[in-house]
Amino acid sequence: MSDTADPKITIYSTSWCAFCHTEAQWLDHLGIPYVKKDIEADEAAYNELMSKSGGNYSGVPVTDIAGDIILGFDRPKLLESIKKHDLEPAAA
Repeated sequence: MSDTADPKITIYSTSWCAFCHTEAQWLDHLGIPYVKKDIEADEAAYNELMSKSGGNYSGVPVTDIAGDIILGFDRPKLLESIKKHDLEPAAA
């Protein structure tokens, strides 16, 4: 994990999910890089999510932060995981 250029955060989302868009905007505001994958438009992203969640998909967003799977836009849990994995930007 020495390559810090690769985002360690993946948001599994859909195009119509307001919470998905809000989470992405929040991370943008914090200056934290991420990858956003639309599970309806990208079958590989859907399969990746199913694999990570053990097939227990109940809604989006689902966020993978360096292996921590967080369901929904749960700011306290997201921040806790971001801090735990030292993913905060230096200027934060």
